[in-house]
Amino acid sequence: MRKKRPGRFDFKSFVAGNGDGRVIVELRKGAALFSQGNPADRVFYILKGKVKLTVLSRQGKEAVIAVLGPDAFVGEGCLAGQRLRMATATAMTDGTVVRLKKEAMVRLLHEQPTFGELFTAYLLSRNIRVEEDLVDQLFNSSEKRLARMLLLLAHVGKDEASEVVVPKVSQELLADMIGTTRARVSFFMNKFRKLGLIEYNGRLRVHSSLLNIVLHD
Repeated sequence: MRKKRPGRFDFKSFVAGNGDGRVIVELRKGAALFSQGNPADRVFYILKGKVKLTVLSRQGKEAVIAVLGPDAFVGEGCLAGQRLRMATATAMTDGTVVRLKKEAMVRLLHEQPTFGELFTAYLLSRNIRVEEDLVDQLFNSSEKRLARMLLLLAHVGKDEASEVVVPKVSQELLADMIGTTRARVSFFMNKFRKLGLIEYNGRLRVHSSLLNIVLHD
């Protein structure tokens, strides 16, 4: 008789329950997953909601370095030897995350090649995004940076021509994310709305035509 091949590892099923180094945690808006300077000994996987990563300088200035949604990992730096958190992770909305002990993540990477491939692909994608963000900050105008951020938050181009941005993102937060002032964000948001590139009336809807701002030289 032929040996039955083991089934492919189903990560979605794995994170759907507790045990084996993992715990499902319900988050309220504003709750911290971890804070800058905390011991780095857990990895989080977002099932529902959005999480922002911020860093605080010695002078007390805070900067938003990322906004992450479902299917994103948070705090994976501990797997590369990071002993203390370099940033603070805060829930932007109510949501659900899976908290995995570092040892559980290491075991998964060693024992489950399918998961290793998924995680590697995720890290490469995040690395590309970081490089794009750096180029965006260095070479693009604040108008282009805002347009790109709105498109990223709305996932325009992935599923539909236009999607609602969830959660509601304040103009102050957008200003922090793209490195400009709230006044500039307000000016460009009004401009985008007058051009029919976005709509907002309680909810913000971003249209794929906003890409023209990003692509225009």
